[in-house]
Amino acid sequence: MTLEPLALPTSDWANWLDGYVREQLRIVGETMRVLRDGAGLDVGRVLGVWNDGDIALRAADSAAGLFAEVHPDGEVRGLAEKLVQDIDRVKTDRDLDRVLFETVVGTNPAGLDATGVRMREHVLRDFRRAGVDGDDATRARLRAISERLAVLEQDFRRTITEDVRTLRFAPEVFDGLPDDFVAAHAPGADGLVEVSTDYPDYLPFRTFARDADARRALTVEFESRGWPSNNDVLHEILDLRDEKARLLGYSGWPDYDAEVKMIGSGAAIAEFLERISAAATEAGRRELGELLARRQVDDPAATGVDRSESGYYLELIRRERFDVDAREVRRYFDFQRVRAGLLDVTGGLFGVEYRPVEVPVWHEEVTAYDVYTDGERRGRIYLDLHPREGKYKHAAQFDLVAGVTDRQLPEGVLVCNFSRGLMEHDHVVTLFHEFGHLLHHILGGRQRWARFSGVATEWDFVEAPSQMLEEWAWDPTVLATFAVDETGAPIPADLVARMREAHEFGKALGILTQVGYAAISYELHHDRPADHTAAVADAMGRHSLIARVPDTHFQTSFGHLSGYTSGYYTYLWSLVIAKDLFSAFDPADLLDPVAAHRYRDRVLVPGGSRDAADLTADLLGRPFTFDAFRSWLNRTP
Repeated sequence: MTLEPLALPTSDWANWLDGYVREQLRIVGETMRVLRDGAGLDVGRVLGVWNDGDIALRAADSAAGLFAEVHPDGEVRGLAEKLVQDIDRVKTDRDLDRVLFETVVGTNPAGLDATGVRMREHVLRDFRRAGVDGDDATRARLRAISERLAVLEQDFRRTITEDVRTLRFAPEVFDGLPDDFVAAHAPGADGLVEVSTDYPDYLPFRTFARDADARRALTVEFESRGWPSNNDVLHEILDLRDEKARLLGYSGWPDYDAEVKMIGSGAAIAEFLERISAAATEAGRRELGELLARRQVDDPAATGVDRSESGYYLELIRRERFDVDAREVRRYFDFQRVRAGLLDVTGGLFGVEYRPVEVPVWHEEVTAYDVYTDGERRGRIYLDLHPREGKYKHAAQFDLVAGVTDRQLPEGVLVCNFSRGLMEHDHVVTLFHEFGHLLHHILGGRQRWARFSGVATEWDFVEAPSQMLEEWAWDPTVLATFAVDETGAPIPADLVARMREAHEFGKALGILTQVGYAAISYELHHDRPADHTAAVADAMGRHSLIARVPDTHFQTSFGHLSGYTSGYYTYLWSLVIAKDLFSAFDPADLLDPVAAHRYRDRVLVPGGSRDAADLTADLLGRPFTFDAFRSWLNRTP
């Protein structure tokens, strides 16, 4: 059977999107009608019809969710947001339908294979976690909460996207910034130069600008995006999540959210964060001492290092101690070459081929590729990698279509905000990281059950494959295949070695900052404090050794509070696993396809059809441990 990717429109996106989503929701409604009748349906037929509904519901949700974040037409984004609300209502109706529940629970799982049993168990678990067994009043309230949360979470994300702040500086403030950055920021008629809080402006400015006051001013704006608009929105989100969890019999949202993750409980989150913090604190204090000493060379009265200063002084130490100047390193990372190199490296590593295709896309800078293995098309990817007005501000992989065996090809979209010219090496690492999610979506996209397709493992595992792929962006042999300067000379291996050593400096401080973010995520949900800004200051003060900049309101721009809710710890949990997964490779030969194919087939290809702990043990021959992470953390440059 020849499967074709989804045909996107050449024009009239609003009409296409509305029609596509409405048709998928019609299909969902039909599957619900069939299951409500239930006559003569055995377990295989019940799960098959439910799967039909999953396929249609995921298709609608993926398309609406993606284009709400990336479409250049504000009207299409607004339509997509309304469609997402309609989709959420259908999801809620399905999960709270007692007749559907009785149909599924009444089936006999005897005769199902392991993934079929898993599918049935997950469907019943979803019913229970939705509150299907509650009384009429409880289910009505749960429905109202779900509908209100869908609106609030959209408002929260939209406010962050639209709150792009700008400052205007005299040209001398640009002292220390790369030449190409300066050239791209010409003074206006008033002689001043504009800098925004978008990543391609903010990150270089915070890293290289010598003017401390200017760095601080831009940091204040960046870390206060969404303020004050998102303050009341976030309070209501947290209150509704807590109410929902308690109506369902949980002690609070963290326990509800963690139940279906590897970590298992909210209390385990707090314990895990303390364990990571304890492991990193000694090294972090040592690194902070070095940062402060370097800052005191410029300002003898300095007593600490804050968020507006940490990136700048980390860069200075890396330049002065390790002879690594990120401004010079950028010469080797032209965006076009990096993108081509990424495809070449991952293609050879995982046995895939990317064939560019000319198909309709939503913006002229989006590129599309069909993905092949052994001459057979396995899916399609879209790369949307540069910033624009109204677009999602971070870096992420979005589904467009979930792969289902013999029914539809997986399609995924990489959404980032990189420079169109030279890239910082940190952005190259980010590109490899996010591409890891895209590979997981495509390679894990041959599943019978849509709910197990692609990146469908426990949420605190999904970052591990991507974090591990970052290692390839630090390997001199890998980088030499595409990282060349303006003369065509490849990046020297000794420079890459120094870059790695320089990157190692500050890693404990980085881990402790991540612990602070994770504590914010957990504690805002667990404690629901009246003053979020004070709670953020307290959490960061207890964990991160880098001081918070006064008069900032980080929580209102912390977009992960929408998606990750109380579970931002997952980046650290996944990192522990990623360091262990990497032990399955030979660091001296990262282009070895044998090890990569083994990892591909045992971790990526199964998608969510097995528990993540089992996938990891299958690759390593043992359960994952903390040892590799601890060894990495204690290694000093």
